[in-house]
Amino acid sequence: MIYCEVMFDQGISGEIPEHRDFIYRIAIPRLEKWGIRVTVLRDPSTYVDNVAHLIRRGPKRGMIRGFPLCGRCAIQRDCKARPINRYLRKRKGEVVQYIGIASDEQERLVRLEGQKISLLDKYGVDEAGAYALCRRAGLLSPIYEFADRNGCFFCPNAKLPELRHLRRYHLDLWARLLQIQALPNKPTERFNRTMTLYDIEQILRAESRQERTELVRDTRRNIDRQSAVLL
Repeated sequence: MIYCEVMFDQGISGEIPEHRDFIYRIAIPRLEKWGIRVTVLRDPSTYVDNVAHLIRRGPKRGMIRGFPLCGRCAIQRDCKARPINRYLRKRKGEVVQYIGIASDEQERLVRLEGQKISLLDKYGVDEAGAYALCRRAGLLSPIYEFADRNGCFFCPNAKLPELRHLRRYHLDLWARLLQIQALPNKPTERFNRTMTLYDIEQILRAESRQERTELVRDTRRNIDRQSAVLL
């Protein structure tokens, strides 16, 4: 089995920390206990390298590459597909790729080609069925406690619950992304299709203020109730 780990920088994984811990502490040891050898691949280049890459040709010459684009992710191309393809070329057709695409993901299934096979589709297992199988095997990532998808913590496709979790529980990683947002000379300031990280930060700050206000209000109500009982 191949696991390709995209790195944020040379020392920090691109995985949400809970998911990375799950991979190395639970998933890989269990698979190897079952006799399945796991090979970990990493490209020498990282997300930070890609973002800071200086464009040398075309109308954006002299700018840095900046945030990856939705639907045209250079991180997917350079930090994930490239090391996998390099690994496969060394084996010259010996490898059949079993891709984890469920039977009800038709848009993704039609893009499979060559020696790429979905066993989930072959045996008629949809997304809900795959979720149940992972849960029964003890191989359900904790990421699904707060998100309905898994991706790098810097993914432009990340939904608000994922970004909320990152900011709340991994503020150091969130701060690193804000540092990248502050870099000048990017082709676009948007982190995703519509918003900058500053826009998202404002939304999450407003949510935090509202949560604190509600907590204070609830605490006061409880104190008032307790006081009334004592009287």
